[in-house]
Amino acid sequence: MPTEFISLTYPTQSTELNPLPNAPIDPKFLERYARNLDDYEYNYTLVPYASSYFDPWTIGATIAAHTKNLKIIIAVRPNTLYPTVAAKALATLDQLSSGRAVVHFIAGGSDAEQAKEGDFLTKEERYAREEDYIKILRRAWESAEPFDWDSKFYQFKQFSNGVRPVNGTIPVSVGGSSDEAYRVGGSLADIFGLWGEPLKETKEQIDRIYAEAEKAGRTDRPRIWVTFRPIIAETEELAWAKAHRVLDALQANRAGGPEHASFKALRTGTPQNVGSQRLLDIAKKGEVQDRALWYPTVTATNAGGASTALVGTPQVIADSILDYVELGADLISIRGYDNLNDAIDYGRYVLPLVRKLLPERGLQ
Repeated sequence: MPTEFISLTYPTQSTELNPLPNAPIDPKFLERYARNLDDYEYNYTLVPYASSYFDPWTIGATIAAHTKNLKIIIAVRPNTLYPTVAAKALATLDQLSSGRAVVHFIAGGSDAEQAKEGDFLTKEERYAREEDYIKILRRAWESAEPFDWDSKFYQFKQFSNGVRPVNGTIPVSVGGSSDEAYRVGGSLADIFGLWGEPLKETKEQIDRIYAEAEKAGRTDRPRIWVTFRPIIAETEELAWAKAHRVLDALQANRAGGPEHASFKALRTGTPQNVGSQRLLDIAKKGEVQDRALWYPTVTATNAGGASTALVGTPQVIADSILDYVELGADLISIRGYDNLNDAIDYGRYVLPLVRKLLPERGLQ
């Protein structure tokens, strides 16, 4: 599969460097942001979810209306929408966008965050529910024949789905760094999302995912998605100076940022999810890993989400990305701290360079 790029949707001008608390959606900004991603040939944009954040479905439909090629990844927590409803909603978005819908499942990494919307299952139960959810979606998309379901989490009779995905199905993404995530994602997902860890640790995670796919009897493997926060400039000196300005702003805004309260809560206390714990443990080993993977942004945000930076010139960033492509990560998520301007810079200087270098590294 070709190497593809993912961004994150920002519906307001608020950033982690210049937070605008409770900023409402800016429709013109959202349209401009989405059009830039499309024009610079990003392949996907992720529409995030949190208990206090904007509804991803309406934002996703708005993006679809203003773009031609960009695929829309809707983040879904299984506790928020019954799977038969989600099957139709995703297929509807898929038809509206001419086959550009993708779904990314979030089992839930924080008991407190899940409880805000009435979800009191344990982590193990949340992953078991996610497994059921994916199986129900696939069944609903594959056949219009009525079917029953009777499990611990879902019970229904004779559901039939008359809303068909354009290409027969919709890609399913799963993320996480726990044993449960590896099992569910390795056995069922089309895509598996990882946060940016050093090459050695990333390879270990990929091997775990592939092992679970093999154990499940799959003849294929999930595509691997790795996320970074690049900080780029024309020279190494300028890039590192910029990185430290970003770090100063993150530390000053530790309780702020573009997110609502649900995201801010991730920045205090000990994170419950394994992915954040792993990032914080790796951060203790040194500020810079491999070519340019920078970890102070992890500690500054308490690993509250994707937070590892890549620092350097476009060439250094491109070479670093290609190191991960060589490991098997062919979906690269890059998003910055100055949201729109960084997305434009990546589109101008990073995406074309990576695509140019792929055949030179024997990766295409």
